[in-house]
Amino acid sequence: MQLYSFFNSSTSYRVRIALAIKGLAYDYQGVNIRIGDQLTEEHIARNPSKGVPVLILDDGQRLTQSMAILDYLERTYPTPALLPDDPQLRTRVLEVANVIACDMHAINNLRSLGYLKNVLEISDKDKKVWYQHWVNQGLTAVETLLERHGVGPFCFGDQPTLADCCLVPQVANSIRFGCSMSDFPNVMAVYETCQQQAAFQEAEPQRQPDFIE
Repeated sequence: MQLYSFFNSSTSYRVRIALAIKGLAYDYQGVNIRIGDQLTEEHIARNPSKGVPVLILDDGQRLTQSMAILDYLERTYPTPALLPDDPQLRTRVLEVANVIACDMHAINNLRSLGYLKNVLEISDKDKKVWYQHWVNQGLTAVETLLERHGVGPFCFGDQPTLADCCLVPQVANSIRFGCSMSDFPNVMAVYETCQQQAAFQEAEPQRQPDFIE
């Protein structure tokens, strides 16, 4: 398989975590979304949404959208499982994953922040306020869900799930943007647990071939 990825992309990061947990090998192809590599005709042919990640399978099929890729990996390589069999617990995992993937990332990704700055011409200060507001809203929801239903040391038990794959990149980016994490002890406890695991370490941005200081 080939993974078209950017080291600091949280969507790419969550897929890298899942690939590492499942022990799947792939060739890394860097796409520098900071300078517009995702807007080239070559990349748009791979991904009409003009983003990363893109996973190209051994038969040449191209998969886009991180949550769809994660679903494919789970169904095709079911062990170790990232989604529990129990229907209610499975839904709890998906609740947390979708708060992060849908409510938070969609309005705080590079494309959205670029529109705020380059088209609406808001200041860097106001852009940061925007980012931190939505991080606070989203992580407050995640913190509440973990407090109510989480059983640790990962989000939902003794093994990482899809929720952990989504949580770690979001927390890493939130810290990078200077967000205060003091109100989210459950979130941070899970984050620290994950940081000690080899699969999560393998997927870290600074360990990727296209890492930029």
